[in-house]
Amino acid sequence: MFKKISLLTGSILLAFSAGAQAQTKWDLPSAYPASNFHVENLTTFIKDVDTLSEGKLKITLHNNASLYKAPEIKRAVQGNQAQIGEILLTNFANEDPIYELDGLPFLATGYDASFKLYQAQKPFLEKKLNSQGMTLLYAVAWPPQGIFANKDIKQISDMKGLKWRAYSPVTAKIAELVGAQPVTVQQAELAQALATGVIDSYMSSASTGYDTKTYEYIKKFYDTQAWLPKNAVIVNKKAFEALDPATQQALKKAGAQAEERGWKLSQEKNKWYQDELAKNGMETIKPTVELKEGLSVIGKRMLDDWLKKAGADGQAMIDAYRKQ
Repeated sequence: MFKKISLLTGSILLAFSAGAQAQTKWDLPSAYPASNFHVENLTTFIKDVDTLSEGKLKITLHNNASLYKAPEIKRAVQGNQAQIGEILLTNFANEDPIYELDGLPFLATGYDASFKLYQAQKPFLEKKLNSQGMTLLYAVAWPPQGIFANKDIKQISDMKGLKWRAYSPVTAKIAELVGAQPVTVQQAELAQALATGVIDSYMSSASTGYDTKTYEYIKKFYDTQAWLPKNAVIVNKKAFEALDPATQQALKKAGAQAEERGWKLSQEKNKWYQDELAKNGMETIKPTVELKEGLSVIGKRMLDDWLKKAGADGQAMIDAYRKQ
């Protein structure tokens, strides 16, 4: 009898051990706070992965740049320090033109146009990330970008001398072209930079304005709808390939659901964010014709410069976008 119990206990322990070994744990760094819609989407995505993988893949979210700062996340995933991560593509524009495309002003200004641009960009983006040892899981657009500033801005020349937050090479280039002073500030440090006067203006979405309580320092939002940059969720290729086929499929399915949900959420929350800014004393201003024309000229110049850098692949992306 004792022998039978021992054998039974051993079998249970062995089964438990095998189950424990089958579970994989990943870390997912993000640069944004819990209130941000991208993080809300990530939270649902992680729950979906847990459910679809039947508990075999557990992902821990590290939001608000608590594990890695925004510019560090891609390298962390590439080196497998984090197996999965969320990045802002335009942060890596200096690395390769492919990452700059959706940050070019006035190329794709609405959600429909932005999604078409993504479809044209996606095969090239997947190829580039694959060459760097990573896999694109999904991507979601931010709401349209506008200008936060206390100054009256009716034309491009009014932006000269602004202390301008630059969070990517693209926003730094815009600062250079309009005569503003670029200051590198990531989102996690944005509120402090505004409070201390390090910056007095920046270009981003109403989402960022709400998340960082920009309304405590700036009272004007110029709704230029200049571009819709994308966040991409990327996975270390070796970490992905180490998963069993069923878990790989669970991850892909959860990613596809997150992409569809995220684009809808971005669009739905854009108006909500602007309403919240208004409740907190911020005025949303429609840009003048002169300002829009000036920004469009800058956009055309940046696109021409980008095509020179991006070569045949760049032209192929633009052609594919414009044919849709």
